[in-house]
Amino acid sequence: VNKGTICKAIKEKGLFTLDEVRKHTKASASCGSCTGLVEQILMATAGGDYSATPKLKALCSCTDHGHQAVRDAIRDNKLLTIADVYKFMEWRTPNGCSSCRPAINYYVTSSWPKEAKDDPQSRYINERSHANIQKDGTYSVIPRMWGGETSASELRRIADAVDKYQIPTVKVTGGQRIDLLGVKKEDLVNVWKDIGMPSGHAYAKALRTVKTCVGSEWCRMGTQDSTQMGKDLERAMWRMYAPHKVKFAVSGCPRNCAEAGIKDVGIIGVDSGWEMYIAGNGGIKTEVAHFFVKVKTAAEVLEYTGAFCELYRQEGWYLERTVHFVNRVGLDYVKKKILEDHDGRKALWERLQFALDGEPDPWFDFKEAAVDTRQFSAISA
Repeated sequence: VNKGTICKAIKEKGLFTLDEVRKHTKASASCGSCTGLVEQILMATAGGDYSATPKLKALCSCTDHGHQAVRDAIRDNKLLTIADVYKFMEWRTPNGCSSCRPAINYYVTSSWPKEAKDDPQSRYINERSHANIQKDGTYSVIPRMWGGETSASELRRIADAVDKYQIPTVKVTGGQRIDLLGVKKEDLVNVWKDIGMPSGHAYAKALRTVKTCVGSEWCRMGTQDSTQMGKDLERAMWRMYAPHKVKFAVSGCPRNCAEAGIKDVGIIGVDSGWEMYIAGNGGIKTEVAHFFVKVKTAAEVLEYTGAFCELYRQEGWYLERTVHFVNRVGLDYVKKKILEDHDGRKALWERLQFALDGEPDPWFDFKEAAVDTRQFSAISA
């Protein structure tokens, strides 16, 4: 959207707020990286009538409550369903909207694991289908490869599935996995079954990849076994849903071949143990991760990483990446909760393990994961 279109809409439609500009022009309505520029245009064009964006942003147009108020109400009053939240907080619309339903569904399930029931219909299409829909209506399938490592058996099964279902494109991803592109919706269940590998959750607000270098097992420069550390991290947390996607990386030495400095959690091996970095981002705006702590053992890496992820799961706002979460609450706050509070850190790690224990694989445990396989059936005219 260009400046002229925005200025014209402001003048002709009498727009005075950022939300009004978004509604009429779609400017700043997707990634939000241009929000500052749009606000400057609005301020210059509207002049004294300009209304600054309020500090407390409502979760959506269905309510005046913000994300934090909703999270607090769910936790303080043990609200277990979306309907409970709407009733308790006096939602303006009885069934909510496409913005609040996924957020509240995440908030109730993450706040009350094992008690709150997930509502699949409140998830986005990719999360309902457990595959990423593509521009032509087909889907991509990305199986999980622990720490970026695979085997001849897995590769044979993938190759056989590609031939059997005539999958047109096989792509190696930047996260050290294999992407099968062009899978028909009616073939998804059979493709999952034939390749026999866990879901990579490439479609979900969840742990995605754990990128590793080859580490000390093979590399002359390696100081720590980064591949094994990556596999251990991924196996411990691979069923973890979060406010947004989460990516890890583990490098075996400070040369950092796995690019751990731009991941949500980055681990770098050094002679005396491991350095941990948090809240990096390689997305639209690259953000270098913050140095967080240095630990000696793999068990400590798991505990500190799990504690940080659980803090983010409990206090992050839906669709808020770790970089924005840490910027909002402050790095000192995160350090206080995890580095300075020994008992609190262990409690966070234990809570995450409790939440993930028994979490089903949606590619195989259809009943437990509430996957309605009827959605994958071909519709005949």
